[in-house]
Amino acid sequence: MRLPYAEPLNVLKLDDPVIPEPPRRGEPGGEPCGLCGGGATAPVWGDDLFTMHPPVGGSLAGVVWVASREHVDSFRDLSKEALAAFGPLAARIENAILSLGDVGRVHLYRWGDGGSHFHVWFMPRPLGMIDAQNFMLPLWEDVLPNVTDEELRAAAERVAAAM
Repeated sequence: MRLPYAEPLNVLKLDDPVIPEPPRRGEPGGEPCGLCGGGATAPVWGDDLFTMHPPVGGSLAGVVWVASREHVDSFRDLSKEALAAFGPLAARIENAILSLGDVGRVHLYRWGDGGSHFHVWFMPRPLGMIDAQNFMLPLWEDVLPNVTDEELRAAAERVAAAM
C-alpha cells in the first residue's frame, strides 16, 4: 500500500485537547441536523428504518451512505428493530455494490464526528486498486479526480435497483 502523497511528509504536533468538545450537527448547541432538516441528498432507497443516499463531490461511483430514520447517534442508540435489520441490510447493499462490477471489496465506514445522526458509508474499492486497500481507500478517494454528482447518483440508483 502507498500513501497518495509524495515524501517527505511531516508529522504535525497534535493540538491541545478541547474539552468539552464542541457540539456536532444535530446536538444541542450545534447546527441543525442535516438529515432531519431535509438538507441531505435525496434518498435513492428507503424502508421504515433506513434511507440510502448518494454522496456529492466524490470520486468513486458506487459509494452510498445509509442513515437511520430515527435521530440517534450510534449503533448503541439504535432501536432493537433497527439493530436487527442493519446486518441484513448491510449484506444486501454490499451484494448490490459488488454487482456493479469491477469492485474488489466493499468497505464500511462510520465516522461520527461530523453529525450526530447515525449514518454508515459503503465504499467500493475498485478492482485492482491495491494501493487503496484497508484504511487507505478514503485517503485515495479524497485525492482522485471527482466524477459528476449525476454519475454518483446514477450509480447509487443502480445499487438501489440491485437490492
